[in-house]
Order: sequence, then structure tokens, then C-alpha cells
Amino acid sequence: MTLHSSIDRVTDRIRERSRNTRDSYLKKIARAAEDGPRRAHLSCGNQAHAYAAMDDKDDMATTRKPNIGIVTAYNDMLSAHQPYERFPDLIRRAGHAAGATVQVAGGVPAMCDGVTQGRPGMELSLFSRDVIALAAGVALSHDCFDSALYLGVCDKIVPGLVIAAATFGHVPAVFIPAGPMPSGLPNDEKSKVRQQFAAGEVGRDALMAAEMASYHSPGTCTFYGTANSNQMLMEFMGLHLPGSSFVNPNTPLREALTVAGVERAAAITRLGNDYLPAGDVLDEKAFVNGIVGLMATGGSTNLVMHLPAMARAAGVLLDIEDFHDISESVPLMARVYPNGLADVNHFHAAGGLGYMIGQLLEAGLMHQDVKTINGTGMDGYTAEPRLDGERIRWEAGSTDTLNDRILRPVSDPFARTGGLKQLDGNLGRGVIKISAVAEERHVIEAKARIFSDQEQVKTAFRAGEFTEDTIVVVRFQGPRANGMPELHSLTPTLAVLQDRGLKVALVTDGRMSGASGKVPAAIHISPEASTGGPLARVRDGDLIRLDATMGTIDCLAEDFDTRKPVAFDPASSSEGMGREMFAAFRAVAGPATEGAGVVV
Repeated sequence: MTLHSSIDRVTDRIRERSRNTRDSYLKKIARAAEDGPRRAHLSCGNQAHAYAAMDDKDDMATTRKPNIGIVTAYNDMLSAHQPYERFPDLIRRAGHAAGATVQVAGGVPAMCDGVTQGRPGMELSLFSRDVIALAAGVALSHDCFDSALYLGVCDKIVPGLVIAAATFGHVPAVFIPAGPMPSGLPNDEKSKVRQQFAAGEVGRDALMAAEMASYHSPGTCTFYGTANSNQMLMEFMGLHLPGSSFVNPNTPLREALTVAGVERAAAITRLGNDYLPAGDVLDEKAFVNGIVGLMATGGSTNLVMHLPAMARAAGVLLDIEDFHDISESVPLMARVYPNGLADVNHFHAAGGLGYMIGQLLEAGLMHQDVKTINGTGMDGYTAEPRLDGERIRWEAGSTDTLNDRILRPVSDPFARTGGLKQLDGNLGRGVIKISAVAEERHVIEAKARIFSDQEQVKTAFRAGEFTEDTIVVVRFQGPRANGMPELHSLTPTLAVLQDRGLKVALVTDGRMSGASGKVPAAIHISPEASTGGPLARVRDGDLIRLDATMGTIDCLAEDFDTRKPVAFDPASSSEGMGREMFAAFRAVAGPATEGAGVVV
């Protein structure tokens, strides 16, 4: 199928924009790879230190068996990462069977936004991505590994690991998922209880019972937020094995897929005939495919910020216009909560990513001719994994959706576009996701209420101060102000106001993830207020027009452009809960439109 003209045009634009940086990157990883397998160049003393604790130290010192390094984000506080506790032993056995040796190269931190929502710790969340990249870099700096396995699932973890994999782009990389937890209390019922609690209609006991019934076992949360968007992304970009993203933890199929991933990691090293450095996988076509998947599934807006940072590590320069243009061409094919009632388990059962990839390829909406760890182009990702004894056999996936209330073909989508819009105006540049927003709320013109943090919004709500249509402006939430925390805890409050018949919207230089749903939210506004950006000039009562249809965001006050910006006071977010240690990160973080990066 001929590539869609818009996808072709955006890819060419990215390629041209990235010509110099990508060329420099490819030369860098070629230099790193040219002297062959890494550990052969270590001195005997260096090697003895590296192998001292290993049972197979003789193999490591005297043979040419590939040595696989594991970079793991295991902890048992994150339900999505708890299954990784068992993975190193399984990977060692699989590696030995495949003629390789295996070492845990190092661990990286992994924090849960679901735990830190609305708390001071959330101000460390975005920067944890860069810490993860740095920690993975330290793990790989021993220069002992012929390929690397990356164990990570959730919000900042996968982007941080991809940044590291790209930086060590001469080392082949395989990402190993852990899978979503089985379905619990339906997400829409959980959301309803949250809104009832916010409105004072139920007590904390009912809220706690609903939350525990929803988040109830090992595995990723089942709504389609950033964590599950990450898993989709790794499959669409060819870093997972086909059909592996949404298989539940602790099942025979999950274990067999992990074994198969180890076998691929052993097969694609420079020691064999199928050398596949990570940097060759992570090209402009792979990133375009990732954006296509984000739009077709209605994925998290956090990836609009993470993908530019990930791409930059591989010498590829993305802009939010790329997301906008791809969104305009790629239809919304899935309804997964918060865009629908289904969860990721239902999506997977309906045909999942394999069906979707097949449809997009047939329509020319994604690149087929890419390098993947599967050893094929993207057509190999239309297959489904099946157990054949204890091993994996891939067979042709369904060419028909198995539930058209959850998953639809390109020819009959839920919406013509992916629902992500670029916003531009005198308030700056940002994005809005409208796939779950009712059409009558795509344009809102209302007076502004100005807040400097989300707790102020909740206090005003409890005081009954919202009695008319309102644009809620929460500023000083950018990366240089306070680390750009997730503002998802505002969702129940704003949803209650909307359900009362008010037109409300959020405008912020902070984040509001893809789990946020039906309230219009203009997010990632840049330049951010703390650097003198336009949001710092907005006043209470100003008329603001948010027009997702035209892609504009403007303050209509006549004197707006001549006002002096309000100064940012960092006192409330400069210390406590480790925030003082991240002052250096806040000082140098890039703009959200470029990924809010520190190390890239």
C-alpha cells in the first residue's frame, strides 16, 4: 500500500529538520561499535572484577558467548513492576539455553504517579525520567554487554530507558513488558465514585473501597493512561516482540514471551550475523509510527512531551506540529477508558495492537519498512503469539475486529482524527486532547480564574466560588517552576463543575495526562509562566478563548501584550520531599514543547 501523503510529508520534514543531528548521532554509534564486542577490550583485572560473582565466569572470560545486560526498574511498590522480581532468574535460564551469559547491569528508580498525585513528591516525577536515563547509563558504562534487556513499564520509566538505549545506541536493545493486571472494578465506576467523593456525596470509606477494587493485583493499571500508552509505543516502534504488550503477568504466555525476548537479545549482537544496534531501530520512521499509534489508540498526552525527548537522544528532532499533522490524518480506532468504557484487557481481546497495525499498514498510515527486534518490518507485528508447549509460535492475527464497540477499522473509526490538537495564540503554544471531550465543549470562551497550584483550585471549589462558566488557569506548573507535576487530581473537581452545567476548561503550563478524560484541558503551554511566559500576564476576570477547532488559545484583554508578567515565587516548591536536590534540574530543563529535557 502506498504511504499516505501526510505521513510521508511529516516524515520528510522530520528527516530534513534532523539531518545534521541524526548524521552526527549515527557517526557516534558507528565509532562506538567499530571495535567489536565490548568486554574483549577490558583488561584481565577489569574482567575479573566484572565476573567475580558469576557462576559462569569461565564462559564470560574465555568464550565468545554474548553477554546480555539487564537494566531493571523492579520494585514491589509499583504493581506494574512487581512481576519483574522473578524476571532475572528466568532471563538467566533462557540466556544460558540460548548460548549467552546474563548479568543484571543495574537498577533504575521507578515512581508511581498514582501514589504521588497531588502530593509534593509529584514534583520529582517528570525529572525521574532523566534520572532513570542517567542510572541506566551508569549501569551500561561498565562496557561489558553485547546487548541489553530493559525491564520497565510505567510513566517516566520507559521514556527514560529509551533515552538510555538511544544514547548507548551501538548496543542492541530489547524491551520486555510485564503486562496489565486483570480487570477489576470498571474504570467508569471508579471515576463516578471519585466525583461523588469530590462533591461530598460519599465518604472516604466508599472511595477507598472503589480504589482498592480497581487497583487490585500485580500488573499495569487497566485504564489507557501513560503506562499502557508506553507499552503500545514500544510495540509500534519495534522494541517489543509482536503481541507482547498486553499479556497479563504471571501467566505461561507472559513467561514464554520473556524467553523469546531473551533469545532475540542473544541473536542480534555484533557476535552474530543479525547485528541490530538500538540506534538503527530508533530512526525517524520509528518515531512517526509511534505517533501514529498514539493517535489511533487515543493515548496519553504525556507522550507528546516524552517522545521529543526520546527522539532527541537518537538525533531525531520532533515538534508538536508533527503530532498535530499526524493526528489530522490518523483516525481514532479504539475506545479504551477514559475514551470509552473498555479497559486494555478488553482492547487486547478485541484484536488489540496486531489488528490495529494491520489496518494502519493497509491504509498506508504507518511505515512498514522499518527495522525491528523481531527481524521483520512492521508487517510482522500483525501476528499473534500462541503457546506451542512452552515456546511461542506466531500465527496470523484477526483481520476483523472482535468487538466494534472497542476497536474499529480505519474505514469506520470512532472519529476521523486522533483528537490531538496543537494550540497557538497570544498565550503561547500547547496541545489539547479532545477525543473524549464532547463536541459542544471544543470551543470555550469564559472569564479566567488564576491559581498558582492545584490545591488553591480545590479550596475555591469547596468554598462554592465557581458559579459561572470559567477558564481555570493553573500557572507556574512548568518544568522550570516546580518540575511540571501531573494535575490529574483536578479531574474530579472540574468534572463535577461540568456535570453541574457549567462550561469549564483548564489552561496550564503543567501536565494533565491522557487519563484525564472529558474536561477540555490546554496543557504544556510554553513558554512557561515562571520564565515570563504569557500565562504570567493573565489576570482574574480576563476573557480567554480556547478554540480546539481552530487550534487557538488567546487572552482577549486589550492591554494583554503590554502587561508586566507576575514574578514566580519558588518558595512553595523548592524544598521538602527531595525537591531541594532537584534545583539543578529545574534550572536547566528545556521547554515542554521540546520534551522538558535535562540530559537531552
